[in-house]
Amino acid sequence: MSRKAATVALTALAPISWGSTYFVTTEFLPPDRPLFTGLMRALPAGLVLLALTRKLPQGAWWWKSAVLGALNIGAFFPLLFLAAYRLPGGVAAVVGSVGPLFVVGLAALLLGDRPTVKAMLTAVAAAFGVSLVVLKAGAAFDTVGVIAGLLSSLSMSAGTVLTKRWGRPEGVGALALTGWQLTAGGLVLLPVAFLIEGAPPALTGTNLAGYAYLAFGNTAISYFLWFRGIERLSASSVTLLGPLSPITAAVIGWAALGQALGPVQVAGMVIAFGATLAGQLNGPAKPAKAAEAATLAEVAEIAEPVQAAQAAQATQDGSFSSTEKNGQEVSMDLEGSTMRR
Repeated sequence: MSRKAATVALTALAPISWGSTYFVTTEFLPPDRPLFTGLMRALPAGLVLLALTRKLPQGAWWWKSAVLGALNIGAFFPLLFLAAYRLPGGVAAVVGSVGPLFVVGLAALLLGDRPTVKAMLTAVAAAFGVSLVVLKAGAAFDTVGVIAGLLSSLSMSAGTVLTKRWGRPEGVGALALTGWQLTAGGLVLLPVAFLIEGAPPALTGTNLAGYAYLAFGNTAISYFLWFRGIERLSASSVTLLGPLSPITAAVIGWAALGQALGPVQVAGMVIAFGATLAGQLNGPAKPAKAAEAATLAEVAEIAEPVQAAQAAQATQDGSFSSTEKNGQEVSMDLEGSTMRR
């Protein structure tokens, strides 16, 4: 498998995971608490990643992280949930599926990527395929809901393009950047959730299990893969993986909830999936040397806490005779980790 294909496959796991959100929310979580759910997805995951990476933003990255966290999490979640409450699920999904079109326009404005006919047609085909999968006959349109859905899609699209434009600081891995954004977004959600929904509900073991999955599998890991993909692929290629989310939701609804999945829905899946595949041909992967440097930063970022603990234990046990020897062991370990990866 080529480097780009592997990157695309890993990045695709993010929207596939997000497609399970509806099932987990309806089957495991307390009802009518969308903002609290968004808060529980973002803030615990962000704090855990901060503790794991032990890196805080420096200089301009304080406000950049706040902006990205607000766009990708803090503003996106409330607007998305507002659209979901005001619109039937299929309409909300279709409104959200215009994200690739927003990304194409914003990438031209902020990244200098000239929009191509192929990119535009692929984005339109993806939205059309999603509409066939989720849109039901006689679906109602609510003005406030449609505007909220469009703004949520625009917010996430702007966050995607700005993440691509700003990259990340030298020596900082995608895991730390993900933690910064999730924490910032969670802090934006914190007052909104309590002001609108009040105190948290009493939680059962099932609720806690659902929130744990959403926070760590559905959010921490998925957003890490998403931001990593943004760094290594073109913005339009990444956002055209988005249709995998409603496709996954439809498949889970059919398999686990007994929801109907007829010929029209299957045809929509084929169209949306075909657009997703075509979208991966719109831009090259990140150059090999740059991608390798990013991988080294990620390996170092993940390994650092473990190595620090091992070094502390070894020092306590007298296993290392000097700081120099300890540094050599860490360097060798990092090199080995890179080769294994």
